[in-house]
Order: sequence, then structure tokens, then C-alpha cells
Amino acid sequence: MLRRLSLFLLLALAMQCAGAERIKDLVTIAGVRNNQLVGYGLVVGLTGTGDQTTQTPFTVKSLKSMLSNLGVTIPPEVNLQLKNVAAVSLQAELPPFAKPGQTIDVTVSSIGNAKSLRGGSLMMAPLKGVDGAIYAIAQGNVVVGGLGAEAGESKITINVPSAGRIPNGATVERQVPDTFGKEGPIVLNLRQADFTTAERIVEAVNKTLGGDVAQAIDATSIQVRGPAERNQRVSLISVLENIEVVPAQTAAKVIVNSRTGTIVIGQNVKVGPAAVSHGNMTVTIAADPKVSQPAPLSRGQTVVVPNATIAVDQEKKP
Repeated sequence: MLRRLSLFLLLALAMQCAGAERIKDLVTIAGVRNNQLVGYGLVVGLTGTGDQTTQTPFTVKSLKSMLSNLGVTIPPEVNLQLKNVAAVSLQAELPPFAKPGQTIDVTVSSIGNAKSLRGGSLMMAPLKGVDGAIYAIAQGNVVVGGLGAEAGESKITINVPSAGRIPNGATVERQVPDTFGKEGPIVLNLRQADFTTAERIVEAVNKTLGGDVAQAIDATSIQVRGPAERNQRVSLISVLENIEVVPAQTAAKVIVNSRTGTIVIGQNVKVGPAAVSHGNMTVTIAADPKVSQPAPLSRGQTVVVPNATIAVDQEKKP
């Protein structure tokens, strides 16, 4: 009997927790964010798929400048005709609290008319933030997921061979200053603004920590009183992240992708009587609710039973 009761309690608890999500999955912490980095560089070692230097003169100028910094001087009258070099733009995201010496991924994209970056290597290039300071140095072999080939007038291209990635291709050289350790409240920002979810998070936090430590600022932000000491703030956020909350149901929504013919219908969408016609096909949806009455003296209740019918009529071609 005790075993059955324990099993029943576990099932009831599982049913109550169904749909619950951690606060960590619902919010971000104000001040803890990624920072965008951008740069410019040269990819070398291409098999004849690089920039056409007559149409992209900046590639030649960049190569001459790089060689000059390495102690190699090229006379101005020399016209370089290269096919194994490509000018590229570099993008990367610097994670919060990234420390010097750690590595991040780099996205490499062709700027000129290079046909493919497959087999190329990025020469050392700086990555700068929006303030113009250098935060990372990128270098390494480019991994390309696309494929391109041509012969005569025949040509085939799979995906995008003129862009690729360098996994762990940049080394962090400077840390971004953060405001995490400063005294003041901790602000949680919902990934998707919702008044109901914000209120439920406030209730769950106050129930777990006690008192009124959490207050909703608006549909996006929840303010939590936090300690001034940095280690205690880390411990508090660790507790907050693992509190489970049942988020509010999303608004009724229907998404139609006409290109692929895909239709996504949300949970709260209700379909009433309607008729849809497309080409030679007609879809009719009708609602005919029935009333169910209990037997006399049965102490039952009269209820309305939904009864929907769907009919599809397609005209056949002669």
C-alpha cells in the first residue's frame, strides 16, 4: 500500500511539473551578453579560386601591405596576378566573461569575387569591437561546407563555398569590462516579453527565497535584490537559474510558409465554421454541437458536446 501511495505521489508530482521550465531557459541576465567582433584579412593557399586581382585591387594592396610588415618589399611597378589569395571579412562573438587565452569560433566570408575558400588558410588578422579596440587575433585553416565546380559552360554549386568557419580560430587578447560585480539589484530579462510569465517568475522566486526580494518592472524585466559581494551574487544567480516556472501559454498563431507549403498551428488556435477553396479543392469545416442531458433523477448535468465535421471536395479533371 505504501509503495502504491509513493508511486501515486511521484506521478502527481510529475504531472504538476509537466511543462515547467528553468528560469535559466526563460531569461537572460542584464549585463551578461555577447559582444560582436569584426575584422578583415587574407585567405591564402587557394587552388586558383581566389580573387581576380584586376577586378579587386584592394586584395593586391592588402597583400603588399602584409608582406611589407613582414619585411618583404615589392616594387610599385610590379603588377601581381594572383589566383590563390582572397580578401575576406571576419565575424566572431565574444562570450561574456571571456578571458585572455581562450579561443572562439570565427566566420570567414569572401569580400571580392573568389569562387571558393576551400583549402585556404587565414593569415593572422585582428578582430575589433565597436569601440575600435582589438579583442582577439584570428588565424587558421578555413572549413568550408559548400562545393563548387565548373567546366566550360557547365557549372554546379552546392551550398555557399565562398564562406566558411574556423573552429576555435581566434584567441582572446583582451577582456571586456563587465558590471556584474557592481552593487545593486540583479535584473532578469525575459527572452519573450509576457506579463503572466513575469508574474509567475516573481512568485516562484519570492516563494523560494522568502520575502519580496523579486519585483516585476514590466513584461520583460524582473528585479531581484542581490548582495554586493561578487561570490554571493554568483551563488544567488545559480539558485535563481534552477527555479522551475510554468511559462504562460503563447498567443494563438498560425504560420504559413507558401514556399515550402508548410503550415504551423499553435496550441491555442481554435478553428470555427469555415470554408477554404484553393484551385479545384474545397475544404469545409462545420460545427454542430450536441446537447447531452442526463437521465431523470440521476443528478447529472447537462453539457454541450462539440461535434465538428470536416469535408474535402476535389473536382476531378475530365
